[in-house]
Amino acid sequence: MPDSMSEQLHRDMTCDGLLGCFHGLTELDKECFRALVEAEEPLTVDEIAEAVDRERSTAYRAVQRLLQTGFIEKNQINYDQGGYYHVYSPTDPSKIADDMQRLLNDWYAKMGQLIHEFEATYDQSETAAPAAES
Repeated sequence: MPDSMSEQLHRDMTCDGLLGCFHGLTELDKECFRALVEAEEPLTVDEIAEAVDRERSTAYRAVQRLLQTGFIEKNQINYDQGGYYHVYSPTDPSKIADDMQRLLNDWYAKMGQLIHEFEATYDQSETAAPAAES
């Protein structure tokens, strides 16, 4: 028997569901994010790939999506003899929450505007009222 819409919505409205809902993150993106949250220190892409049991290139693409959404931060570590590498860590959860709240507020305002436009476009009561017979 198919789930009701409210049961599906309840399942989707978890912390992980929010990550996907607001930013379209994939399961792998969420796995990489969890690996970074659970790590005691920032991780390299190779360490993230190992944590989620994926190829480096696959993990790298997930890391790039997480960077674009602002869920993680990148820092450069310089070697004493020259050269560098990057490590990644989760962004402060309060900043992520503020960003999601701002997105929600923007979405809510846009939906309100669209509802108003819908009503203005399809409200025929004033323009289509029959003329009174004399």
